[in-house]
Amino acid sequence: MSAATATAPNPLLQIRGVKTYYGKIIALKGVDLDVNEGEIVTLIGANGAGKSTLMMTIFGNPRAREGQILYQGQDITRTETHDIAKLGIAQSPEGRRVFPRMTVFENLQMGSAVPGMQYFNDDLERICTIFPRLKERLQQRAGTLSGGEQQMLAIARALMCRPKLLLLDEPSLGLAPIIVRQIFEVIKDVNKREGMTVFLVEQNAFHALKLAHRAYVMVNGLITMSGTGKELLADPRVQSAYLEGGRH
Repeated sequence: MSAATATAPNPLLQIRGVKTYYGKIIALKGVDLDVNEGEIVTLIGANGAGKSTLMMTIFGNPRAREGQILYQGQDITRTETHDIAKLGIAQSPEGRRVFPRMTVFENLQMGSAVPGMQYFNDDLERICTIFPRLKERLQQRAGTLSGGEQQMLAIARALMCRPKLLLLDEPSLGLAPIIVRQIFEVIKDVNKREGMTVFLVEQNAFHALKLAHRAYVMVNGLITMSGTGKELLADPRVQSAYLEGGRH
């Protein structure tokens, strides 16, 4: 019994029956999903399936109209977005959304605003180790960075929040294959070395499933499949729908 207890998953994020609407249009139709502490969990699906809506719903914008979102056992379904961030959840949103007129250094300072600036120097050193390219560009305006560098900055800014749970929305979108591999290596390393829990929404199913401990498939606002990353990577239905031409 003690061995079973030792290996029992510790749920960090639990999503139960979540329904989200845009006006009268239902985008999420009753989503159930778990992210356990220390895992990389990925959600794959076609464009428009509702993946990004789920990511934004976790952060309270838009709000779930039905169902529950639990973080460390606490119901955060109605919690304000800024208060959710203070609980130890950070997001790197789709489209990067860095502050283009600010320098890389100033963007990273924005990330440190949540845990407090007393950690800034230590965290900056850590980020410069993870992303050496950003170290070379600290005084450069974020809007002048390449797409890959902006994605690195978006992830780095989220890491500066010292999150327990890192939400990554389409980190590989629009990037060259070599940059995609670098981004996924960083995600793997942060999870392995720091034990950070990662919930990854991704269209690049091949890389995402290779990386993930567990995975879900979303179709039209519903979870249709779940399993380990390896199981879904080997599933003929997943291969046919999401992996053709995706091995970059």
